This record gives sequence, structure tokens and C-alpha cells, in this order.
Amino acid sequence: EVKAIHTPGHTPGCTSYVVTDLETGKDPVLVCTGDTLFVGDTGRTDFGGPKLRREWSTNLYNSIHKKLLPLGDHVILCPAHGSGSVCGSGIAEREYSTLGAERLMNPFLQLGKEEFIELKTTEHHEYAPYFKKMEHYNLEGAPFLGIISPPKALSPAEFSKMVEKGAVVIDTRPPPSFGAGHLKGSYSINEARLSMSGWVLPYDKPILMILGNPEHLEYIYRSLLRLGYDNIEGYLQSTMVSWYKAAMPVTSSGMTTVMELKKKMDGEEKISVLDVRNVEEYESGHIKGTKNYYAGRIAEYADKIPRDHPVALICKSGTRSSFASSILYRNGFDNVINVLGGMTAWKNAGYPVEK
Repeated sequence: EVKAIHTPGHTPGCTSYVVTDLETGKDPVLVCTGDTLFVGDTGRTDFGGPKLRREWSTNLYNSIHKKLLPLGDHVILCPAHGSGSVCGSGIAEREYSTLGAERLMNPFLQLGKEEFIELKTTEHHEYAPYFKKMEHYNLEGAPFLGIISPPKALSPAEFSKMVEKGAVVIDTRPPPSFGAGHLKGSYSINEARLSMSGWVLPYDKPILMILGNPEHLEYIYRSLLRLGYDNIEGYLQSTMVSWYKAAMPVTSSGMTTVMELKKKMDGEEKISVLDVRNVEEYESGHIKGTKNYYAGRIAEYADKIPRDHPVALICKSGTRSSFASSILYRNGFDNVINVLGGMTAWKNAGYPVEK
């Protein structure tokens, strides 16, 4: 049995779906919470604008505490998004949870009502460009697609010809693999951060993919489709190995460890360090002297970023910084360094942070 319950907050019309397995009892088994409640986070409340933000935040608190949590601590939580989504400010990487686990560990659920509302009304969120496309589709209707053909496996020669004609390339391999060798002008968008595609990929040009693992093709393809990218034409067969074997041109980008970065910052070498995480992450703890330019908006700050000395980019683990690095390379920078392991490695090394 599936029961719909109105859980406004993220938007006025948000609905959650409570599922009961009648073969085992009458108590709910799981709840699909949409953008109301995530693992370790709650939905953003800023889409209605500043004037409605307090009202929406109040509604969100009531929806969680009066409608969702009373379902029972045993109920399995099935949210609409996982870690990396811009629909939350800090969704946990853990994929599985229950309402009881969230009651105990979700930092937002430890707050009183007024504290919760105050925090939600002051959160900083980014608006990815693809939001406008989704809004248009939601209001006007999405184009009729019919049966979509799956992307084709392309030989290096076929892949290269499409790139020459203007196709945009995303490389989903891990940052170290991308840094070691990639196609010039390609975007580094790791599988764990596919939502970042919405900041840079066009809707009017063919999109090509370079895979780290061919078995993940369907997941990557479907993820991009869900962002509205129906223009995915193909992927490089046999991963980058085929490109190397075909003696096709590659370029590399700078990489470093936190130990090497610390030595450079402590030494006489001139280096700028940019933290490309979101504002909340940056304010929770960052390296002294760094500037905060969000990865998705890094191109907007190109005029403020020095070109006469090395620039190191750091995020939580090295995926968003690799993405931001690829954007800067596309914008003419030639001395950009991705910090592998990011702030996670920096903290694990015992190096200082400030808030």
C-alpha cells in the first residue's frame, strides 16, 4: 500500500510516499521523502525567494517533525538525492538510513524549531544553469523524444572527428587518471559528481563520454539524461586505452599531494590556493590564506585568478577541484594544480585549519 502525504517546505507542493507491506503488517516499511529529508541533511528552502523563505522553512520543520518522524524509527528513508546534489547543503555520503538514524545523527534534526528556521533561512545555495532548463521543461513541457537510442561506442578516429566538429567531452575517470592524460578541452566530471555537469554542459551540442569503467555506462548515461541531456551521442570504446594505442594527442594537468602543497606554502615558492567547495564547507574549516571560489562558478572568477604563478585547487577529496581545474584549462590557464585527497587528506595529515 502506498500513501501520499503532503510534506511542504522545499516547495509548497512537496509530497512524500509512505509504503506499507501488507503481507507483514500494517506499519510503514519505508518512506520516499523527495527533497524534504535527506541522509544527514534537509531540503533547501530558497526557491521561493527571500520573502517566502521563513514560511517555507517553517513548513519544512513541521513536515519532518509532525509527519515523517512519527512514522517510526524503523522506517527506511528513501530520499530523492544523495551526496553531491545541490538540492542540499551537505548530504551525507552514506546511502542508507532510517528515520531513527536521522533522528539521532542528522544535525538538522538536533535543532529546536527556531534554530532550524534560522539556519535554513541563512543557508547559502548555488543555482546551477541547468535549473533554468528544468524549470522551462516543468512549465512548458519537455520535448518529445520517442525512443532514445543508447550512446554508441566510437573508435578513436570517430571520436576525434566528432570533437573536431564541436562535440563536448566529459571524462568520468578518477582525478589522478584525468590529470595523467586526457583530451585537451575535456571536462573532468567524476562519477561521484555527475551533477556538476549541469554547470557546464550545453544542450545544443553533441556530448561524448570517456569512461573509467565501461560497466558504469548505463548509470552515467541515465544520470545525464535526468539532468535533461538528451544529446549524448557516444563514448570512447575501450576507455582511454584505445586512445593511447591509436597515438592520439593527449595533454596532462598538474597534481599534487597535501604534503607537497604544505611544503610549497611554507617555502618561498609563490602559489595561490583556491578552495572550490561551497560556502558552508569552506566556513566549517579551510586552509589559512585560501580564497573560496565555488567549482561551478570558477570561470566567473577567471579575471581574479593569477596566471603568473601556480594555482592549486582544493575541495573535499579532489573530484570537484579536478572539475574546476579542467574549466580553468579550457579558459587558457596553463599552471593549475589539483590537490589530490583534498581537505580530507589535509586534516588527516594533521595540518591546521581555520574557520
